Formats: sequence, structure tokens, C-alpha cells
Amino acid sequence: MIAFLPFLAVVLALLGAVHWYVWRRLVRDVTAPGGAARRAGTAVVVALPLFSVAALASGRADAPFWFQRAVAWPGFLWLALLLYVVLALLVGEAVRPVLHRVLARRAAAEPVAVAVSAPAPVPTAVPVPASVPEGEPEQESEGAAGAAVEAGPVAGSGTGAGVSRRLFVSRVVGGAAVAVAAGTVANGAYGVLRGPRVKRVTVPLAKLPRAAHGYRVAVVSDIHLGPILGRAHSQRIVDAINATQPDLIAVVGDLVDGTVENLGPAAEPLAGLRARHGSFFVTGNHEYFSGADAWVDHVRELGMRPLRNERLEIAAGFDLAGVDDVAGESEGQGPDFVRALGDRDRSRAAVLLAHQPVVIDDAVRHGVDLQLSGHTHGGQLWPGNLLAELANPTVAGLERYGDTQLYVSRGAGAWGPPVRVGAPSDITLVQLASKQA
Repeated sequence: MIAFLPFLAVVLALLGAVHWYVWRRLVRDVTAPGGAARRAGTAVVVALPLFSVAALASGRADAPFWFQRAVAWPGFLWLALLLYVVLALLVGEAVRPVLHRVLARRAAAEPVAVAVSAPAPVPTAVPVPASVPEGEPEQESEGAAGAAVEAGPVAGSGTGAGVSRRLFVSRVVGGAAVAVAAGTVANGAYGVLRGPRVKRVTVPLAKLPRAAHGYRVAVVSDIHLGPILGRAHSQRIVDAINATQPDLIAVVGDLVDGTVENLGPAAEPLAGLRARHGSFFVTGNHEYFSGADAWVDHVRELGMRPLRNERLEIAAGFDLAGVDDVAGESEGQGPDFVRALGDRDRSRAAVLLAHQPVVIDDAVRHGVDLQLSGHTHGGQLWPGNLLAELANPTVAGLERYGDTQLYVSRGAGAWGPPVRVGAPSDITLVQLASKQA
């Protein structure tokens, strides 16, 4: 815990700096000092990160589920919006000086309007000559005092029009940043709440018997039932999977973000999964944040068979194995490849269910033909895919490692913000192909 504190301090400092930058560009630079708009904007920029912290911490702190749901929507959506607002504002930093130059040149090219007012009569004291009799009218001199010229403020002078131009540019850049970020997040949220689309991938396996040619495995990962994605989300997934009429269903981890007590009702539709050879489940890292043993028991009640470092023979003619997630090592329940694959007949094709792609090296050593994984979400929020590539051998799709193929699903749900950008959610129908066919 003590070693974690410096990292936490760096994260909090970074978040503070990012929010200060957002406040500066979207509140201070576009509002009048002391005005109601500035006070309201400041309150929003202070309150939203508090919701985010509450959303992130409430699940781990086992807060009441109603509270988790209340803070999840504003807290998690703000994290996604913050990402794209900051990215848009950073682009705006390059646009800002260009706008200033364009407006300055336009102002310089326009004629300066000069208002000339008629000269007011200037009384001139005329000495009275001695020869003028007392009582004669005095003479007034018509000495012209000149025209008084009233010029407007000069563009770029730092006052008047200059201040207006800076304010105009700040509002244009800030408004565009908010609009782009809001549109991006709204579209990404729609994609998640609409439900995953089904992808179809054909994977040839050299050892697969002719009788198993065309065997269909529906792969779904990272459903992430929680305070935002609930029963309707799981029902959409069940309907999509059943519509593919698979021979076997593989749920490869991160089913939930919460306890059985809170999310049991949300998971109930999973009892409706239908496949000729059944449904199978392996744990993901988030199960170990949510009570893995309790969830393993619950999914068994829902009709799925957990594979905890074990293997079985599928009647079609290949082995199906599953290992616990590496996060379980902290509880003595990590992956055990020897137990799952050590004594098998390597002349048979083997399909492995493992939540994280990082175990691919173990799969290669144990002669696995195909590993099915999730975990990465495909990056979920661009440019998160760049970070995911640093931590995973494959972020999404099918790749080969020696004699082993690895397929990584982007997942059917979302963690944290219910938003995906550049990484649409999916359910994959993997069709196995025999080279003997």
C-alpha cells in the first residue's frame, strides 16, 4: 500500500492539472470575472471529477448499489468526455493562433470608420477697444479651433476590438471542442447501449477432424454487467448469440463488475443461452474484484459450465480447455496449464479459453491450436488501443504464434464509461475449419 502512494499522488496531480487546463480554456477564457457563468462553470468542473472518483471507488468500497448507480452515469461519462475535450482543446491550441492572424488581417484590411463631429463654437475673448463706446455690442472672432476627430478602438491594440477578438477565438475553439467531444461520446455510448454486433471468423485447424469441419463457437467476453449495464444488456447479448445457432458458447471472462447480491438479477437472462454442446465460462480479472467463487457457483446455476484449469473432450472431435485468470494468483487460483493440458493427447486439436491474451506463450508450450481471449476491449476508447498494444500481444482479431492461433474479442460491454470509440463491441462466431475437409 505504501509503495502505491507515490503512483496515486502522480495520478491525482495529473488529474488536477488536466481539470485546471479544462477550467482555464472552457470557463476562465470565455466568461467575465465574477459573473454567474464563471461561477457555474467552476462548480461543474469541480463537481464532475468528484462524481468520477465516487464512481471508481464505490464498487471497491462495497457502497450501496443505489449509490453506485447514482454516481456511475455522471462519473464515468465525464471521464470519457474529459478525454475527448482535452484532445480537442489540444488541437485547438494549434488552431487558435491561426484564427487570431486571420481575424487581425481581416480587421486591418477593412477601412477604419472615422466619425467627424461639427466643431463646437469656441468663444474667444476679444478685448474691447478703447474707441468702442460703452454699450456697443462686442465682436466675436471666428477663429477655427479645428475639427475634433473621434476614432474607434484600433484592432490589435490590446483594448476594445483586440479583447473582443481574443474572447471570440476562445469561445469558438472552446465551443468546437465541446461539440466534437460530446458528439464523439454520444455516438460511442449509443454503440454500447445498442448492443454488440456479431462478427464471423473462420479459423482453420490442422488437427481438426473432418467431422468437426464448420463447427461454430460463439465467443463473448467482457460483458461487464454493473451499475450501468444491467439486465437489458445481458438480454441483448443472449438474443444475439442464440440467433447465430452456435454449437458451443464460450464466455471468456469479465462477466461482471459487482457482487452476486447486486448483479444476480442482471445476469438471469444468461440462463437462456442455447447451444448444442452447451455454454462454458472462465474467470476474468474482474471476477476476482467481485467474488470469483460466488460467481462461479452462480453461473453454474445459470446453466453454464465453469472450466477452472480443466479440460474436456467435445464430441465433435477436439479438446476444450479453460484456465483461471492470472488475477487469481493473488488468491491462489491462477492459471494451471499443466493441470488443464499436461496429460492430453496432442494428436487432437485443442481450443483453450483464457481471458487474457498474455498467456499465449503458455498455450504455445502446451500445444494449443487455438486460444480464445478477451480482456483488451480493443482499446475501448481511442487512442487507448495504443496503450493496449503495449500490454498485450494481440489487441483484437486473429494472429498466429508458432503453431498456435490467438483470437481476441473486443468484448460485448464496456468497463467504466459505457462508451466505445474506434473499438466497436462484438460477439464473434468462430467457425472451425478442418484442413482434411
